[in-house]
Amino acid sequence: MADRTAPNCHLRLEWVYGYRGHQCRNNLYYTAAKEIVYFVAGVGVVYNTREHKQKFYLGHNDDIISLALHPERVLVATGQVGKEPYICVWDSYTVQTVSILKDTHTHGIACLAFDLDGQCLVSVGLDSKNTICVWDWRRGKVLAAAPGHTDRIFDISWDLYQPSKLVSCGVKHIKFWSLCGNALTPKRGVFGKTGDLQTILCLACARDEVTYSGALNGDIYVWKGINLIRTVQGAHGSGIFSMNACEEGFATGGRDGCVRLWDLNFKPITVIDLRETDQGYKGLSVRSVCWRGDHILVGTQDSEIFEVVVHDRTKPFLIMQGHCEGELWALAVHPTKPLAMTGSDDRSVRIWSLIDHALIARCNMEEPIRCAAVSTDGIHLALGMKDGSFTVLRVRDMTEVVHIKDRKEAIHELKYSPDGAHLAVGSNDNSVDIYSVVQRYKKVGECIGSTSFITHMDWSTDSKYLQTNDGNGKRLFYRMPSGKEVTNREELKLVQWSSWTCVLGPEVNGIWPKYSEINDINSVDANFNNQVLVTADDYGLVKLLRYPCVRKGAKFKKYLGHSAHITNARWSHDYQWVITIGGADHSVFQWKFVSDRKYMTTLGDSNSEESDSDQSDVPEMDSEIEQETQLTYRRQVYKEDLPQLKEQSKEKHRAMAMKKRERTPGSGLKLHFIHGYRGFDCRSNLFYTQTGEIVYHVAAVGVVYNRQQNTQRFYMGHDDDILCLAIHPLKDYVATGQVGRDSSIHIWDTEMLKPMSVLKGFHQLGVCALDFSADGKRLASVGLDDNHTIVLWDWRKGEKLSAIRGSKDKIFVIKMNPYCSDKLITAGVKHMKFWHKAGGGLIGRKGNMGKTETMMCAVYGWTEEMVFSGTCTGDICIWRDMFLVKTVKAHDGPVFSMHALEKGFVTGGKDGIVALWDDTFERCLKTYAIKRAVLAPGSKGLLLEDNPSIRAISLGHGYILVGTKNGEILEVDKSGPITLLVQGHMEGEVCGLATHPHLPLCATVSDDKTLRIWDLSPSHCMLAVRKLKKGGRCCCFSPEGKALAVGLNDGSFLIVNADTLEDLVSFHHRKDIISDIRFSPGAGKYLAVASGDSFVDIYNVMSSKRVGVCKGSLNYITHLDWDKRGKLLQVNTGAKEQLFFEAPRGKKQTIPATEVEKIDWSTWTCVLGTSCEGIWPVVSEITEVTTACLSNSRNVLATGDDLGYVKLFRYPVKGKYAKFKRYVAHSTHVTNVRWTHDDGLLVTVGGGDTCLMIWTHEAEGHREARHCDSEESDIESEDDGGYDSDVTRENEMNYTIKALSTNVRPMTGVKPHLQLKEPSVDERPPVSRALPQPEKLQTNNVGKKKRPIEDLVLDLVFGYRGNDCRNNVHYLNEGTDIIYHTASVGIVLNLTTACQSFYIEHSDDILCLTINQHPKFPNVVATGQVATSPSIHVWDAMNKQTLSVLRCFHSRGVCSVSFSATGKLLLSVGLDPEHTITIWRWQEGAKVASRSGHTQRIFVAEFRPDSDTQFVSVGIKHVRFWTLAGRALLCKKGVMSSIEDARMQTMLSVAFGANNLTFTGTISGDVCVWKEHILVRVVAKAHTGPVFTMYTTLRDGLIVTGGKERPSKEGGALKLWDQELKRCRAFRLETGQIIDCVRSVCRGKGKILVGTRNAEIIEVGEKNAACNILVNGHMDGPIWGVGTHPTRDVFLSAAEDGTVRLWDIPEKKMLNKVNLGHPARTVAYSPEGDMVAIGMKNGEFIILLVTSLKIWGKKRDRRSPIQDIRFSPDSRYLAVGSSESAVDFYDLTLGPQLNRINCCRDIPSFVMQMDFSADSCYVQISTGAYKRLVYEVPSGKHVTEQSVIDRITWSTWTSVLGDEVVGIWSRNTDKADVTCACVSHSGLNIVTGDDFGMVKLFDFPCPEKFAKHKRFLGHSAHLTNIRFTSGDRFVISAGGDDRSLFVWRCVHAPH
Repeated sequence: MADRTAPNCHLRLEWVYGYRGHQCRNNLYYTAAKEIVYFVAGVGVVYNTREHKQKFYLGHNDDIISLALHPERVLVATGQVGKEPYICVWDSYTVQTVSILKDTHTHGIACLAFDLDGQCLVSVGLDSKNTICVWDWRRGKVLAAAPGHTDRIFDISWDLYQPSKLVSCGVKHIKFWSLCGNALTPKRGVFGKTGDLQTILCLACARDEVTYSGALNGDIYVWKGINLIRTVQGAHGSGIFSMNACEEGFATGGRDGCVRLWDLNFKPITVIDLRETDQGYKGLSVRSVCWRGDHILVGTQDSEIFEVVVHDRTKPFLIMQGHCEGELWALAVHPTKPLAMTGSDDRSVRIWSLIDHALIARCNMEEPIRCAAVSTDGIHLALGMKDGSFTVLRVRDMTEVVHIKDRKEAIHELKYSPDGAHLAVGSNDNSVDIYSVVQRYKKVGECIGSTSFITHMDWSTDSKYLQTNDGNGKRLFYRMPSGKEVTNREELKLVQWSSWTCVLGPEVNGIWPKYSEINDINSVDANFNNQVLVTADDYGLVKLLRYPCVRKGAKFKKYLGHSAHITNARWSHDYQWVITIGGADHSVFQWKFVSDRKYMTTLGDSNSEESDSDQSDVPEMDSEIEQETQLTYRRQVYKEDLPQLKEQSKEKHRAMAMKKRERTPGSGLKLHFIHGYRGFDCRSNLFYTQTGEIVYHVAAVGVVYNRQQNTQRFYMGHDDDILCLAIHPLKDYVATGQVGRDSSIHIWDTEMLKPMSVLKGFHQLGVCALDFSADGKRLASVGLDDNHTIVLWDWRKGEKLSAIRGSKDKIFVIKMNPYCSDKLITAGVKHMKFWHKAGGGLIGRKGNMGKTETMMCAVYGWTEEMVFSGTCTGDICIWRDMFLVKTVKAHDGPVFSMHALEKGFVTGGKDGIVALWDDTFERCLKTYAIKRAVLAPGSKGLLLEDNPSIRAISLGHGYILVGTKNGEILEVDKSGPITLLVQGHMEGEVCGLATHPHLPLCATVSDDKTLRIWDLSPSHCMLAVRKLKKGGRCCCFSPEGKALAVGLNDGSFLIVNADTLEDLVSFHHRKDIISDIRFSPGAGKYLAVASGDSFVDIYNVMSSKRVGVCKGSLNYITHLDWDKRGKLLQVNTGAKEQLFFEAPRGKKQTIPATEVEKIDWSTWTCVLGTSCEGIWPVVSEITEVTTACLSNSRNVLATGDDLGYVKLFRYPVKGKYAKFKRYVAHSTHVTNVRWTHDDGLLVTVGGGDTCLMIWTHEAEGHREARHCDSEESDIESEDDGGYDSDVTRENEMNYTIKALSTNVRPMTGVKPHLQLKEPSVDERPPVSRALPQPEKLQTNNVGKKKRPIEDLVLDLVFGYRGNDCRNNVHYLNEGTDIIYHTASVGIVLNLTTACQSFYIEHSDDILCLTINQHPKFPNVVATGQVATSPSIHVWDAMNKQTLSVLRCFHSRGVCSVSFSATGKLLLSVGLDPEHTITIWRWQEGAKVASRSGHTQRIFVAEFRPDSDTQFVSVGIKHVRFWTLAGRALLCKKGVMSSIEDARMQTMLSVAFGANNLTFTGTISGDVCVWKEHILVRVVAKAHTGPVFTMYTTLRDGLIVTGGKERPSKEGGALKLWDQELKRCRAFRLETGQIIDCVRSVCRGKGKILVGTRNAEIIEVGEKNAACNILVNGHMDGPIWGVGTHPTRDVFLSAAEDGTVRLWDIPEKKMLNKVNLGHPARTVAYSPEGDMVAIGMKNGEFIILLVTSLKIWGKKRDRRSPIQDIRFSPDSRYLAVGSSESAVDFYDLTLGPQLNRINCCRDIPSFVMQMDFSADSCYVQISTGAYKRLVYEVPSGKHVTEQSVIDRITWSTWTSVLGDEVVGIWSRNTDKADVTCACVSHSGLNIVTGDDFGMVKLFDFPCPEKFAKHKRFLGHSAHLTNIRFTSGDRFVISAGGDDRSLFVWRCVHAPH
């Protein structure tokens, strides 16, 4: 039998030939030590040219494609390709990893760059979005990430002269990025007219915002800011691939083979043309340059590295070369010399010296080379080609001997016979040809047995046989030289093979894995001398195995380095080296063979985890460990799946929800005591706390046990089995990890039992081991997933610091090094690993121990290097730094637990012995055996057996604390006596439970084959125990309590004496489990015994005989109950049948449901029937109600189910889905629940968790707010939350995202820029004799020199967003300024000067605004916006500087923001369907925590003003109270049931009071008052309508509320309350509205600021209640009409809200408003400014006199909206354009009765804009069909002749149509339009507004398509109108969606 272990020898990488020049750039640098760093395949290479030595970095597992050098030039960052690619930062001196950055990119990492001080690293991914990531690389943390570009990015660089700025470039773009918060914001480089838009390949940053970049055409583009300022033409002949900046200047390298040096101002210094040098060749292409001092490094496309000395630049040194393009397949070694020959698809054959590590010869062939062989005498070299030919060369001078082509397909293998006489050539034509060498390679034979291509061949030593392998996996033999196939295998028995390179055959079976049929091994070569085999495969692994290896799945050692497939591997002639070649990576690796144990483990050595078969010398596994390794803790259903499952079953209970459901029961439960400790599959989970209490876990509960008082307190934060527990070094906090789909770790404090932090999101299935660091700041955890992921946390922040796959095998223990928190160990099945943190990863090495043992426990010793571990065989291993020093025998059987003391150690094992050791494990000082004999009298129970297996040990307070596998916790006094403190059942389901009829006792029986009696009185101990021959499932006390019946799992049952537990009688009548057993009530005459055989047997207890059998059930029996008379039995079965039988004969009865309720049942433990149908949950398909029990008072039913919930219902539970209270403590199924005889306690037992839990039953009146109140029922309350039109509108508001906006008008037809121009008929002759063209536009400032407008500056905004936003008006600077928002602008208004200043960085509408109230952050504001991926901006209100931008995951928009008490955290709520809540550390831009908030809209979420962890969210029918614990958000629903008749309504606002009071305003006008999360009071009708807003004043605690209310004498929509919301004072807002609706309140010094639904902001004095309106705006939009006064700076606006308002620009305010009673559409001044015409939506129009605002005349000739109205320049006519496709003319000289004199017909669609000609004879109309028409005035005749139209001079121009303005239409208006335009009075400019909310400024006229323009942002979607004021001083733009008017100041060009 061959040895089955891995071989003892190993390989060490000695040299790599090659350099990766293809598809990579900028990957070659000098380090600080003047070494050269680059990469090839998956290896980072550091090459010392002076000593000709290489060092290798082997931390990657796939091709490296990018490299960056740290500014200090010692550290290197490399990025790789792959599905989960990562970045390694490593030290070029030690070649050790410093940090690993992972989990962000996919596909690969294309570029890397360090910033100036080397703190940050930026990376670019190869994913479809080319994601850019900025890392804090030492911590392995992403600071910011953003999609980079839609196309490839080739280079990225930090601006070294400006902080937080980057530049990236690539296919057809360059982008300039700024980093702020967690947002990377790009600006695209503007190529303009200076250069062509083209691909930029490389870049370098210089001073003063200058960037140099190399382009594809060989030019250098120079940028200033984001603009291209100049180009250096023809710097290179073609693409510039690389640019390198150094102190002296810049070096560039291009595809033309030249390197150019430039000075710091980019003036040329010199050119080095490498093509012209000795080593140069045509087609040389430079991919990388590095200039340091007088040396330049150049890397080429063809894998060469040149070093050029600047002053001798004509003679570059070629310091490295390798194969280039195509695959590398051919490899041969010289038979006598240390030479290797390689040939590749690049058509070159090369000879390498293995001693000098150099290329010594190279020859180019005609065809790609696929294989090679050297003749036995070393004279000839044969090469097989891809085209089916082969060539033979002389080795010494590379001259050709012969060239033969006999085949069409590639030659894949050829070999010379050992006697040198023949050459065998195998081709892809499925045949092998034999050639005679001496006859000048004449063909002498042919082997044609294969049906597929030939892959491998070997000759026998006597040259008489040849064996081949082919692509079908067949192994064939041929006689030589004839080529006849050998079919008789007998004659081959004695053949010896001269080489073994075949992959098939018994000798190499072991190279294949055990159970697979894959053929991914490309090459094998046997070393007969050392009996080793090397293999090369498709995964880039080189493996060493023993030779021969006969059994599949042999052990191996594996080596990484090649990235993808390795095509060939060969031993050198003297077996000193192995040569391997990579296919795609074209590299040649040379490995040194180290034969025996001369080495200590080095990196990348044997890693034989993957080998499947066990080693021969591993001892038998201990049964306990065997069991534990197989536990997976997988669940069918996890509790965290419930919300989704409920959603799925919502439909079912929609109908039910309409019915009134039974209330929840009045009484409640509180967990009182648990009998149990989880020892059977957990270790080291028992500790003393600071105060001397004992902390451990069982089921889903963390238990703190006080041994003096024998009481327990519980941490109930988990919802499934806790599997591990670790204690903080200060012994006040505990960490526990649980089972779960996304399992969590809770860190909680043992005093308050409150979670400090919850860690989630990284472990699947469960967490199996935890450990705190010595300083208590870090926590390490291990998951139960297949890779046993290890995570290192900063637990307080909840941040993952590092993570790594731990091991394939189960890990039992993790320990952090007490001396260095970056190091840790893990131990487990067959492994011990030593880890250290590297950035976001961990690097692990296996302990070096000869045979691998399973480790069960480990601790660190007294120095950093010493580690002690306990094995499964009872040994203690002593380690120093990864090396096993010695082993000491400590226990018989596994050592399960150990603990380090000040001086020495304590260990515990399966042998039940506790041993104390000295500090070197040399002497065992003392042993304690855990035996019944030494149990002290004060023990709380009995030891089940002597020497139980010990699973946990801890020391403290003079005692040794011991936990056993049997579920006992014992305290061992140092002097010997042992006290038992707590115990529970052992492993196995606990099912049977019975309570005593009149004593506080209960009995349990379990699958652990014990029957136990427990005392439920305060002594809480186990009174008696008896071992049974089989496990049991049920038990029952007789009615007087003397006897106890027990049903066993083998179908037998016994009756025992209830005190002594001795047998009274036993029966065995059934085969299946006895599932329930019951004495009849009263005298207990009969005993009913139910079994899994689906029978119930009835026995007479007195005579001990069976008297009846109940037959007829279809399935096993689950529950039994007797009626009070002892005559009737009720039975439930597994088929959900409810059956009735009569005793004693067992006759089946049918009883109607109505009668069943009337029967007086003695007990009720059944789960079926009408009286308990409500106990079945909504998701009953996946969870069974397993048990129920009715209280003796008959009004509360307790149930237990499969998910571990204990629930209480009000009995009878009629109607489906009853309301309940539910309690989580058991982990999986609750198998039984029973009330005690007086209903004082409820006793429950759990299945898998082995627990007996005792709950106190708290009656109705007894209601202090409990720490662990139950959760209320599943279904959301069925009460509707109330109705209010404003709330409904806000909830259903669909916020338009600007970029996606569509037409505001229903347009039809072809857009202007897409219309084809018809050539006009009379094209004028070139020399025109006609008059000169008249002016297009009458200009009215003729006297002055006309000046064009250069720019617009936002000067004023009239508007405030109050109608659908809230809490968005605040005081700043002690009340001198106020801040609010409208559209996408944040506005700061100074109250003394009435000046506005603006924050305009948002890209779309602002929805929410908050200010930071902490004095450290004065005037810091946060605003959130609408967008598909919106952002929150944090900015300084005074200087408008952006402090941080937070890119969110809230799709659609951010609807609420709030700062925490310290001002450092920011809370945001999204409009996404989940209504996500996120908490940010805004200064760093780091997301702290995020979680879905509620299924329905959340309106507001606010931090408590005194807290950084507590906040409250309110919304549609819900209020939730949240706590931030580390990175987790924990929430509690508000509990309403504490107040009679209170119901959950829609909550709209929130405020806070002292002592944890919270106030929420509701839709009905009530305010709810909450203490913690319990409702304590309702302030009824605080307002008559919804309470939209509340404000808590920090300085005095007074609360302001605002709501919707009719103003009356007593009440108002604004109220000021005391701190408790008991007394209030109301204020009236004198707005003149019928109903006031307040949307925002804020309180300053003596003043209250109010924002209303009607877009007013009002300041109210607290003393005199005086109102001062500060801001006015239109309350409903859109604003359609804008009319500017002909001479003054005032203008009118007309809007949908039925008002026309007059605004004064110099005074910055509204002068007047007219209520029209109907929505207004358009407004215009007469030429003199004395009249105003207003057009209405209902078709009416009105003319007012300006002076008196009296109506001069009105008329309604149309039924649809008036779209535009105009006075003619001579004031004679009024033109009225409507949606009825008509323009009506009225003659004003005929007086105010306004009779229509004419109208224009044949208008194709509705009218949009109208303009008169200067002479009042024509009108031009733009229409909804994108057509512009001209009509005569007043006849209404259509003018069609172009020549006439061309000669008209227009008085105004507001049309968006016409040839003169085609240029205003942009390319991306497929769904949206230009809606309005206006030409300036000077006639030189035109401004436009569009559906995207942009204002644009063009030159006029602009007949060329897509004219150049400036754009101005600020409005929301849809601009409706735009106008110049007189003298072109201002532009007024009107917003549709934002109901705001923007006033822009025009900046004129200088004269």
